[in-house]
Amino acid sequence: MTKTMKRWTLDTVAVGAPLNLTETAIPTPARGEVLVRVKAVSLNYRDKLVREIGMGLPLQFPFVPASDMAGVVEAVGDGVTRFAVGDRVISTFHPGWIDGKPLGDARTPPYKTLGGFYPGVLSEYVAMSEDWLVSSPQSLDYAEASTLPCAGLTAWFALVERGKIKPGDTVLVQGTGGVALFGLQIATAQGAEVFVTSSGQEKLGRAKALGAHYGIDRNKSDWVEEVYRLTNDRGIDHIIEIAGGPNLGQSLKAVAPQGRISVIGVLEGFDISGPVAPLLLKSPTVQGISVGHRRSLEDFVRAVDSIGLKPVIDHRYGLGEAPAAFDHLDRGPFGKIVIEL
Repeated sequence: MTKTMKRWTLDTVAVGAPLNLTETAIPTPARGEVLVRVKAVSLNYRDKLVREIGMGLPLQFPFVPASDMAGVVEAVGDGVTRFAVGDRVISTFHPGWIDGKPLGDARTPPYKTLGGFYPGVLSEYVAMSEDWLVSSPQSLDYAEASTLPCAGLTAWFALVERGKIKPGDTVLVQGTGGVALFGLQIATAQGAEVFVTSSGQEKLGRAKALGAHYGIDRNKSDWVEEVYRLTNDRGIDHIIEIAGGPNLGQSLKAVAPQGRISVIGVLEGFDISGPVAPLLLKSPTVQGISVGHRRSLEDFVRAVDSIGLKPVIDHRYGLGEAPAAFDHLDRGPFGKIVIEL
């Protein structure tokens, strides 16, 4: 094994901040740590926000972006018991959040994540605590597996861990990005009736090919009125709210009485708003979802192998094409963007 590795770094935070391909020493795993040879890194909308505005995180420059990776264990430090050399692993988004309540308090909400509070994984090798990793699904390649830690787990945590969806429930996902398509596939596998809102018939057609029952073009009609029509005014049991901002008001109108809205995205703004009448009269659960814990990711991995879920990857880029991958992320992919190393 060579003694140096390549990694992508940022020296500043700004819209269009330059990504630099640099070379540094391969880390040596300390006691309790695992050295992983990274095989694939998937990008999330959150990686775009960290690059552009920093999200108030204490970034240490040069900063390595991205939180989600899949790889193979190259070496282990003293005391490691969970993994051995040659094991295939994926990262966890919230290191240290094993189960139960997340770490943090009312004044300082929990957000100590990879690719933010901690350095990211867009590097040929990473060394981290064995507790920060889980075993990869057997049925997925490295690129597919790299999409699970954030986008996949977010949808699983919202619908299954917290939402307890069941056959016959109605589920609505907004858009055709990574979380939305995972939500579509997970809900379909659970026997739910799935509605997708997006812009354009081409994306809606692809969503239906993945199992969506109804596609609503939000550019051609009021999607809430379409929901009323398609459900005979019953509404939606579980909405994956990805737009944020004032769109929460639309979700409150569309949700069924005592339904659930999982607030995940901020595409239309960090300050959410909506009318109080449907909130009071329908008594829905409005749940903020910040990905999920390690135990739930392990449950999700088992489910992926069991149901044969295949993540939707829009495009696979090489290590040297990271800037192009971020540009594609900025344009809005159908599914996930992955960088293969």
